[in-house]
Amino acid sequence: MEDAMAEQLGYDFMAAAFAVYHELGVGFTEDIYQEALECELSSRQIAHVAQPEIGLFYKGLTMIKRLRPDLVVGNLIIVELKATTSLAPEHEAQLFNYLKATKKRVGYLVNYGCRDRLHWKRFIRTQKD
Repeated sequence: MEDAMAEQLGYDFMAAAFAVYHELGVGFTEDIYQEALECELSSRQIAHVAQPEIGLFYKGLTMIKRLRPDLVVGNLIIVELKATTSLAPEHEAQLFNYLKATKKRVGYLVNYGCRDRLHWKRFIRTQKD
């Protein structure tokens, strides 16, 4: 059931992401796209939390440092936004670290910096990840 909900939520989220891209185009900074996407998600009544603090643990001890993904959508999807000419392996690693830390299964890496189109990738965390 949760997988079906995450799938529909993913479609709804990406529709909002494309709306932002079509409205703003390319060339803005990541924080501008984030704010616009938050506005778009709110207008579509899609639940989301911007830059929530995620606690980390090391050998059972709570760490002081926190992770802050760009968005958590519907409490099911972790979103990392970029505004760069191309995605790099470290961007994917960053998203996977968020997925591991939150134990969430689904993540989206969305890059608004490509000139010709919105570049995005969907990731599913398995038990082995």
